[in-house]
Amino acid sequence: MPIHNAECAAVFAEIADMLEIQGANPFRVRAYRNAARTIADYGRDIPTMIASGGDLGQIPSIGPDLASKLREIAATGTCELQQTLRHALPGAIVELLDVPGLGAKRVKALHDALRVDTLEQLRAEAKNGHVRALPGFGAKTEAHLLEALDERLQRTPQRFLLPAATQSLMPLLDGLRAVAGVGDAVAAGSFRRRRETVGDLDILVTARDAAAVADAFVGYRDVARVLAHGKTRSSIVLASGLQVDLRVVDAEAFGAALVYFTGSKAHNIALRRIAQAGGLKINEYGVFRGDERIAGETEASVYEAIGLRWVPPELREDRGEIEASRGGTLPALVERKHLHGDLHAHTDASGGRDGLRALADAARSRGLAYLAVTDRVPAGGGQRHTRFDWLVRQSDEIDRINAAFDDFVLLKGVEAAIREDGSLDVPDDVLGRLDLVVGAVHDGFDLSRDAQTERMLRAMDHPYFTILAHPTGRLLGERDACELDVPRVIARAAQRGCFVELDAQPQRLDLADVWCREAAKAGVPVAIGSDAHGADELDNLAYGVDQARRGWLTRQDVLNTRTLAQLRPLLAHTMGASGAAKRTRPKKGA
Repeated sequence: MPIHNAECAAVFAEIADMLEIQGANPFRVRAYRNAARTIADYGRDIPTMIASGGDLGQIPSIGPDLASKLREIAATGTCELQQTLRHALPGAIVELLDVPGLGAKRVKALHDALRVDTLEQLRAEAKNGHVRALPGFGAKTEAHLLEALDERLQRTPQRFLLPAATQSLMPLLDGLRAVAGVGDAVAAGSFRRRRETVGDLDILVTARDAAAVADAFVGYRDVARVLAHGKTRSSIVLASGLQVDLRVVDAEAFGAALVYFTGSKAHNIALRRIAQAGGLKINEYGVFRGDERIAGETEASVYEAIGLRWVPPELREDRGEIEASRGGTLPALVERKHLHGDLHAHTDASGGRDGLRALADAARSRGLAYLAVTDRVPAGGGQRHTRFDWLVRQSDEIDRINAAFDDFVLLKGVEAAIREDGSLDVPDDVLGRLDLVVGAVHDGFDLSRDAQTERMLRAMDHPYFTILAHPTGRLLGERDACELDVPRVIARAAQRGCFVELDAQPQRLDLADVWCREAAKAGVPVAIGSDAHGADELDNLAYGVDQARRGWLTRQDVLNTRTLAQLRPLLAHTMGASGAAKRTRPKKGA
């Protein structure tokens, strides 16, 4: 996950709090607190400065020691001092620092006086009136604290986006794989099924010495709290708040355990029903006929033992994959290597961090043959030439960059805002100069289902309209999908010959998997777009492919698996023709 000023400032603020709790030198505490404020308010993106070799000494309050830690945070998201302090303090103290209204001094006072180890224990002490009795607190503070604790403890359990879960998981997995005698070490659960968000992580390991693996697991540097520590089963909470469960299993049962702990629950129930119908028993230890284990070492052997073909983890949701497995009709799912290009990216002209050439080089280095530049137009209010003439200048620069390559092309595009009446915020004479137009809703998410749907349909009827971007407008964990008749939108795309996007930004992943599948059924190719706002975010494509696979999409169902020569006529179909007769639906696989 990209690190920016806010993340750097948060690390320094937490260090200041933890140092204060430890009773460190006040001048040292103040140095980190001042640095946190400076970083949060600084006008330039500090990780970008670091990447370009900028001088951190020009930043107020940042000396050589803090500059070194900033470089560490920009590279890893944390620093050694933060992790050392977290391990030195009881886990409850770190957790209490996140409660609104509690500063470092009050957290230390509460922990020292009441010896609370969890938020639940603190709430019980507050309900019993023990907080108000402490010096510097009082009844009003206790009431505010109770309110904050009630809100926090009743909140929906935290879920993590895939990049955050990956960032927490991979160093831990690497550490376990380095333990002598470890064979397999893999993550299961919803992470392996590539769900949009992850509640916790399950790790399965085979090893000669189970106790050594468990010791390495609970001793991992980023552990905030150990929930359980056993020879074959252990559980921890990482500093990020993510719970991770470890199971050390026998090699002969590894495949069965992997099926079981990958899930989903509905998929496993369906497998169990099939096994029972055949006189078999299936569980995390294997497939059994009576007391004899007849399969379990590999996933493929488990499925085969009950008469099925192996099912890709992304499909294991009991949405027809069992029937497809039995009938030999499971799809050959799209893979990242199938993508020839990316159809949604932003430069520093519209909120991105990198220019055209940097994006082109990054896309080319990732094996892509084309990249659509789809910057947004500044909001209205200025004169026409100031709003749109930059697109002409950008077009000229794209021509110059393209002339330098014989194996890569930047496509000229724009992300046009769809107004509430369905019109686009870019005039036709500007749109007509481009290779493609990405249309997107940026406001008015609270419209009624009918009004929102009509808005989209009118936009898709525009003579210059190629791709409907992030169609439902969801932001995972922040904003629900808007009220929208998605089947009608997909049907109109099929009629008009335009496309729908699977926006691969991890917080979007929009279209959702179920609607991707409906688009494929309707013959509407899905465009996977990184929606990159920096060269590093081109890697979002992998998350888009994950979602596409969950939506049963094959290579032919995804628009940008086409070569540039195959893609250009499909784009041209959407640019300037009028009427459905001239804008026929592209043939699947064209």
